[in-house]
Amino acid sequence: MEEKRRDKRLDLGVDVQLERLDEAGVTTLKYVHVDVTDISKSGIGFRCQNKLDIGSYYDTKIQIWTKEVIDSVIEIVRCDSSEDGYRYGAVFIGMPDTDALKIDIYQMFNDL
Repeated sequence: MEEKRRDKRLDLGVDVQLERLDEAGVTTLKYVHVDVTDISKSGIGFRCQNKLDIGSYYDTKIQIWTKEVIDSVIEIVRCDSSEDGYRYGAVFIGMPDTDALKIDIYQMFNDL
């Protein structure tokens, strides 16, 4: 299978909080628990019990390994059913370069 990702994925223990954004910019889902499977500076993969729509947007708060919180909007681009819920792929929309750099720095240390 051809790899479509632009950036290397990292397997991390991070906490993520999702709030769904509708077209009016109103949040409709206050909190969704997800289990992150991988993360890169361009996107995130996770498992979740809730059904999320492809093309939907979520305001995210990602607590990374340094205990810092990265705020970003994600777009759900892939969904696969599994025995334990759903597996999702999402891309970051409008993540500040400084936050993307934090993921890159961790990747460099992880590769050593």
